[in-house]
Amino acid sequence: MNKIRVAIIGCGAIFPMHAISIKLCEDTELIAVCDTNIERANKKASEFECKAYTDYKEMIENEALDSVHICLPHYLHAPVAIYCMKKGLNVLTEKPMATKREDAVAMMETAKEYGVKFACIFQNRFNHGNKLIKSVLDSGKLGKIYGAKCSVTWHRDEAYYKSGEWRAKLYEGGGGVIINQAIHTIDAMRYLMNSDVVRVESTVATRGKLDIEVEDTAEGVIEFENGVLANFHAINYYSKDSQISLEFDCQNGTATLLGDTATIRFNDGTTQVSKPAEDEIVNYGNVKNYWGMCHLKQISDFYNHIKTGEPMYIPVESAFETQDVVFAIYESGREHKRVYLK
Repeated sequence: MNKIRVAIIGCGAIFPMHAISIKLCEDTELIAVCDTNIERANKKASEFECKAYTDYKEMIENEALDSVHICLPHYLHAPVAIYCMKKGLNVLTEKPMATKREDAVAMMETAKEYGVKFACIFQNRFNHGNKLIKSVLDSGKLGKIYGAKCSVTWHRDEAYYKSGEWRAKLYEGGGGVIINQAIHTIDAMRYLMNSDVVRVESTVATRGKLDIEVEDTAEGVIEFENGVLANFHAINYYSKDSQISLEFDCQNGTATLLGDTATIRFNDGTTQVSKPAEDEIVNYGNVKNYWGMCHLKQISDFYNHIKTGEPMYIPVESAFETQDVVFAIYESGREHKRVYLK
């Protein structure tokens, strides 16, 4: 089988995670990159020995592509993805899937209509820590889940927002600390709970010193169908990036994720611990360490699905369920009401 011909649209901060992963996959070849900043596009094209474009539509017309990766500001994910799907291309987009629920639904419907593959990056599900917690919770060894909580307390300064001004704008970013930072932790909590979300009630606010349109504070409750009330708390005006924390209080013990390390403590005193595997470290270059090293795993899984037809580890419908919770958090915070998903 010929290698799958891939292009990346957007050469910003997250670009290396995709470009290096594509290079490391046996079945893919990076053909072109696109960015409206010609200097940035040329630099990345030279680094990865491929072609550079400033217009993704021109790139699609000129290159015989099979797939595209979308690494653009959030508000561009939906229109660019839908355009590419209508051209017969498979699409892998960075999170979030979209900034509006109707756009995310349209993306999934377009993929089905045009018979292409579509997925959204939630690479942290591939972490060994998350996988350990998932296996133990699903096995029933911890018994009934009584409660859950998660916390993201990070630091985003003025330089961060100036490096990509769309991040500070509500329309372009779709939000702040929830959709841009805490979304991965909320995804992990929802995924590990293995129960549908019934309702969300939240507050969102901008409480820090920066002049931004998006929230830097969010907290609230997510109620699951199994009866568990889960608390979430997220800020991005803390003095540093603390490790994310996620905890499940259960009948027979506690499951905790702190950063990348998972610890299962049973009431009988036994424990299980899972840390990142040293032999799986991927050199993505000068990137933020909390992005993890699992982009390669999800991107490999996406292309294995295209090649073999085997189910994806993160089907797009599952990614959408997290997106729906995010949309509900914003609706609840904006309109000061409980939002029911079922």
